Amino acid sequence: MELNEIYQYTKEHMQKSLEALKKDFNTLRTGRVTSSVVENIKVDYYGNPTPINQAASVVASDATTIVITPWDKSILNEIERAIQEANIGVNPNNDGDQIKLFFPPMTTEQRKEEAKKAKQFGEKAKIAIRNVRRDANDKVKKLFKDKAISEDEEKRALEEIQKITDDFVKKVDELVKQKEQDIMKV
Repeated sequence: MELNEIYQYTKEHMQKSLEALKKDFNTLRTGRVTSSVVENIKVDYYGNPTPINQAASVVASDATTIVITPWDKSILNEIERAIQEANIGVNPNNDGDQIKLFFPPMTTEQRKEEAKKAKQFGEKAKIAIRNVRRDANDKVKKLFKDKAISEDEEKRALEEIQKITDDFVKKVDELVKQKEQDIMKV
């Protein structure tokens, strides 16, 4: 393995940590409710566990309401049961055609709690990034130990990996800050 491959590996794996962070953020609630709240809920659709958004239209009709309209009305009760079991903090309202989820506006306390979770997700991403850095550094040190690169090349490579790490940590901090602002905005 050569140094450019190590840099590439480092960037790719750190990028995956950022993507995971963004996915984690989708589970957080902001001032506006989004359809991602029900994204991970699966409904029994003809014997197959299917994400709700693949069996129904899921729309955030306003800041506090999600409307779920199944393409096949016969699974309306299945969707309702799946939402109740998912325990997302609201009870589904089934009117026979669609299900409406009414989310109460968030309290300041809830906003602070969600902002705290965003920080925790950010820390988790930074740990993952540091683990990638450690792996990359180990690979560089092994190349030096195996005499595949000089001491100067090793030093430059470790600096380059640190630079890549710093860039990704900065991106994580920016994403966390942005998410906290979204959450705290009323």
